Amino acid sequence: MGRKRVVATGVFDLLHPGHIHFLRAARELGDELVVIIANDATVRRMKREPVVPAAIRAEMVTALKPVDHAVVGREGDMLGIIVEEIKPHIIALGHDQELFEPKALEAKLAERGHIAKVVRLPKLEHGLAGTRKIVARILRIFGQE
Repeated sequence: MGRKRVVATGVFDLLHPGHIHFLRAARELGDELVVIIANDATVRRMKREPVVPAAIRAEMVTALKPVDHAVVGREGDMLGIIVEEIKPHIIALGHDQELFEPKALEAKLAERGHIAKVVRLPKLEHGLAGTRKIVARILRIFGQE
């Protein structure tokens, strides 16, 4: 049997312990980890203005030990890059990635002719395991100066 390719997706705007936990857990699911970084327009639409541009976020994520390769996602058809280019065996979802439930995403991929297992990974319980937590702490620390 060949190498198992795993895909993980996310914003990865301000890297934090939760990201490292997620990427390590995703990498343990297979032999190769490809990370799709949300493009800036998607981040604006779904969350907020990104702090770090997508190309730089992809460069930072690629430098992390568990990651073999990172790409910036397309605007519009977010499943296209998965099905047409990466062709993963496994898709790792973070605990807070609620856009899809695993079985629903597996069904959507199967409709497009791609069979992949979708796994939801557990949350890291850590005081700085989220971008919002980090930003709030920075504001508390530096807002008092």
